[in-house]
Amino acid sequence: QVQLVESGGGLVQPGGSLRLSCAASGSIFRDNVMGWYRQAPGKQRILVAHITSGGTTTYADSVKGRFTISRNNAKNTVYLQMNSLKPEDTAVYYCNRKDIRIDGTINEYWGQGTQVTVSV
Repeated sequence: QVQLVESGGGLVQPGGSLRLSCAASGSIFRDNVMGWYRQAPGKQRILVAHITSGGTTTYADSVKGRFTISRNNAKNTVYLQMNSLKPEDTAVYYCNRKDIRIDGTINEYWGQGTQVTVSV
């Protein structure tokens, strides 16, 4: 089992910045993808960004150029640097991890979520 602990959410004004962190503990697989999803009230949970254990990144179009995902494999931690925040970025942000086994099966884990609110 893998446990994900998130931190760094909060209230920020439009144009401001926040940095989210997510630390993984438990049974760690070398091949994995860690990322962030978000869910706004009344909407589906969507991918914000993810990064493979090899460092390949993917971003939602809505955050490209503003958000940066990174990871520290030694600490099993993933970060999301969010700049130029907009009110539409307001959501609960969830850390996600997918462990990829040798046989191709995937174990998926979620954090508890952290609230990000962008408002004046």
